[in-house]
Amino acid sequence: MSAADPEPLPVPPLEAIRTELRRTNFSGRTVTLAEGALVVAGTSVLSLRTGRATDTAVLAGIGALGLLDDLLEPHMRRAGRPVSKGLRGHLGALRRGRLTTGALKAAGIPLLALAGAAASPAPRGGAMVLADAALTAGCANLANLLDLRPGRALKVILPAAALLAAPAGAGSARAATRTHLGRAALLPALVALPPDLREHGMLGDAGANVLGAAVGTAAARSTAPPARLGMLALVVALNLASETVSFSTVIERTPVLRALDRLGRRPLPAPRPGPTHGGTR
Repeated sequence: MSAADPEPLPVPPLEAIRTELRRTNFSGRTVTLAEGALVVAGTSVLSLRTGRATDTAVLAGIGALGLLDDLLEPHMRRAGRPVSKGLRGHLGALRRGRLTTGALKAAGIPLLALAGAAASPAPRGGAMVLADAALTAGCANLANLLDLRPGRALKVILPAAALLAAPAGAGSARAATRTHLGRAALLPALVALPPDLREHGMLGDAGANVLGAAVGTAAARSTAPPARLGMLALVVALNLASETVSFSTVIERTPVLRALDRLGRRPLPAPRPGPTHGGTR
């Protein structure tokens, strides 16, 4: 830069943060990941009502890992570094000696879930502790897999969270914990639904992961072992199926699911001539 050239104006910190959080979604509209970050904060704060700091730490940690993935992946793309997708892709990159943010999540979320399950006061054997941790981690990942269209993940999370948030019976500590965790997912999800459907914001990995984890943990704390194992089997099956089957394709080919998926969403913008720029959702 010569002496005659004007110095570039500094970018205000708030505007720099807004720019960092902007994304282009599947329809080409600009959305913000601030929605997901606020969902993480809201879910974590509301989980304090369980009276167990471990629950809050686990949910906040899972949200932080998701936010890290949300923020670092675009930098990797701009730097020309390969970005892995899916559990198989992240584990494959790890075998080649390359640690991805997705692999960090794939390891970190189960470890956090295991810490939360082990610290739960409910009397259980080691096998059920592992099952509860797997349910929390599996639900966190499944919610993220569904977050490919506006409102899709929230339409699954909201009914489950509402069921879990039902008032607990008097004197039942486990039921009270289930209620508080259900509400910790329900209230932020309700607030996030309008901007998500309007395509002003998106959950991203951070918001989807933390809401799924809260629902999974609430279910693990309150259901009988047979029902819990049944839910776990379903969640694991769906996670594994996502490696070979496109949820979006299945939904579009099923009239009832397609109608529910599009309910409340904005119509797609008219196609414009020239190259298109697809987003992640």
